[in-house]
Amino acid sequence: MPGISIRQGTAADRHFVVDTARRLADFGPPSWRSALEVVGGEVRSLDDFFDGRLTGPTLLIAEDTAGDRLGFVFLERAIDYFNGEPHGHIGMIAVTERAEGSGAGAALMHAAEQWARVNGYSRLTLNVFDDNTRARKLYEREGYRVEILKYVKILGPDATGGDLASSRPER
Repeated sequence: MPGISIRQGTAADRHFVVDTARRLADFGPPSWRSALEVVGGEVRSLDDFFDGRLTGPTLLIAEDTAGDRLGFVFLERAIDYFNGEPHGHIGMIAVTERAEGSGAGAALMHAAEQWARVNGYSRLTLNVFDDNTRARKLYEREGYRVEILKYVKILGPDATGGDLASSRPER
């Protein structure tokens, strides 16, 4: 992408990455997930990475020609459930509000694909909230296809006041 460069993330990017990750809650989490819950999970993962409790992931930063940060992608190794093979996984990708529509997201996607190829992966996966139509359109333009739809049912207390999981018979 002209005018956009990608570099390896460093400890100096922590504040920017965490702040940018907070935007992920703005893009279609289901009604049973609070923004605090979504952001909390992402920030915990980033804290583990920056504090050295999580080894292996790669952080890439997109910048414009002035060196202003536009977004990031957090890349992880994952194991395919069906065939047991390792593959690349985009754990998080986010751009700043100012960078929306600038090509920064596409540049980060292309950098993620290059990272996956360099690491010998034949697949790159990601997760996205169902209602995040803008991101889904970008991913589909980039050649991603839906593989699995995850359904969730929120279980409440049953008629006896206990929760349904605790009323199952023991095996």
